[in-house]
Amino acid sequence: MKIINAIIKPFKLDDVREALADVGVEGMTVSEVKGFGRQKGHTELYRGAEYQVDFLPKVKLEIATQAENLDDIVDAISKAAQTGKIGDGKIFVYDLEHAVRIRTGEVDREAL
Repeated sequence: MKIINAIIKPFKLDDVREALADVGVEGMTVSEVKGFGRQKGHTELYRGAEYQVDFLPKVKLEIATQAENLDDIVDAISKAAQTGKIGDGKIFVYDLEHAVRIRTGEVDREAL
């Protein structure tokens, strides 16, 4: 089992969700987060004053999946989230040791 963490631009969330539904993803956790990568934030103008925005708004997706579905899911996220501009995001993949569905007590593969 694997867990996928994807950090994407907020306006790409609907596109990514639709792409994931097309490859059979039935559930995910979505969080609004802030951060920066190589772009190091940017400057904005507000009421005539310029200020530095160090942390940019992003969306974090967490998806638990079977290893055999991993490549399809990563590919779907990559294609749907890509704008070709700096700050498109990152995808991280981790091993998932154990999962339990609280309602039924199902574990691992059945819990996903």
